[in-house]
Amino acid sequence: MARIRIPSTIVIIFVTVQTGFLLFMYARYSSFMPQSEEKPSQVHVLILSSWRSGSSFLGQLFSQHPRVFYLMEPAWHVWVTMYQNSAKVLHMAVRDLVRSVFLCDMSVFDAYMPWKRNLSDLFQWAASRALCSAPACDSFQRTDITSELACKTLCGRYPFSKVEEACRTYSHVVIKEVRFFDLKVLYPLLTDPSLNLKIIHLVRDPRAVVKSREQSVKALARDNGIVLSTNGTKVEDSKYKVMQEVCRSHVQIYETATLKPPNFLKDRYLMVRFEDLVRDPLSEISEMYKFADLNLTPRLKSWIYNITHGQGPGKKKEAFKITSRDAVSVSQAWRNVLSFQKVKRIQEVCKGAINILGYQLVDSEKEQRDLTLDLVLPRRQNQFSWSSFNPKH
Repeated sequence: MARIRIPSTIVIIFVTVQTGFLLFMYARYSSFMPQSEEKPSQVHVLILSSWRSGSSFLGQLFSQHPRVFYLMEPAWHVWVTMYQNSAKVLHMAVRDLVRSVFLCDMSVFDAYMPWKRNLSDLFQWAASRALCSAPACDSFQRTDITSELACKTLCGRYPFSKVEEACRTYSHVVIKEVRFFDLKVLYPLLTDPSLNLKIIHLVRDPRAVVKSREQSVKALARDNGIVLSTNGTKVEDSKYKVMQEVCRSHVQIYETATLKPPNFLKDRYLMVRFEDLVRDPLSEISEMYKFADLNLTPRLKSWIYNITHGQGPGKKKEAFKITSRDAVSVSQAWRNVLSFQKVKRIQEVCKGAINILGYQLVDSEKEQRDLTLDLVLPRRQNQFSWSSFNPKH
């Protein structure tokens, strides 16, 4: 299918004008809108994370819920279209796209996709159960647990207009994104009266993230270049420069949300560690569902148990797929796979994140390989609250 290429300068001008309008409207609303005004009927949840941190898995825990309309990384379209820019420059465009999706206004994709398009033109569309069931596709019921393969086979040719139609029929709109590196960029969304936004911030041990990234080197090369501002040149992160930026962003997001946060963040930020999620998935997802005003159904409970209690850590070809695996084994695989020299280097560039997010550094290869030594610190030992919502004790 032929794709229309729009010069990035035109898109940037369009996004800048749109952003200026949004900021103007925000300034007007914030100056005279009473605090007691009713919240929008829909709940909006942003899963904020980074590549290879388990965010696709977490996204599926929301996507399969019958009350949730879910999209996986719609901002991919922004980065693909304007790949010669830096992540910082693209923040506003990404934010504006996310806002439009939350409001079920899919015309925002006009700047990034072909004029004539189907569901299958949307990045990772089949990861959304909502796009595989009515009214988007007639092959599945909302209460079904869907698979990407079945969805691609049966639903790909439905028109793109079904995305917006489906979105408007759900009580919750959930977006998973890995392209935000600064929480303050999201302030206009958190203060937007048309949104009822909650943020789930998913983090993972940086050493485990590197191990996972090594399975996806080529797939991440273009994104690496955008993170490092290489003007469109693809980069392999052999020196962990991207990881350094990722770790900095997690620290920035966490500290902004918990150290003297603005009042509008109250009850709207929840930090989750991937390791806690896979060790006690039902408890963790129950807490996240409560945070998002959702309930855990018996069918979801059974499905969550099954996908976290499979055999083995998963294969390289499954790097971007949600399959049944031994989730705890996955979270600790780096300890046997990475060399101690690599681990030392990762600890050097991500020491602050490792400490702040509650992981234990290793001082020797013996400590690294000793799986009886738990490197995920209990939350109660940390000197900070884990969320502004409901810290565990």
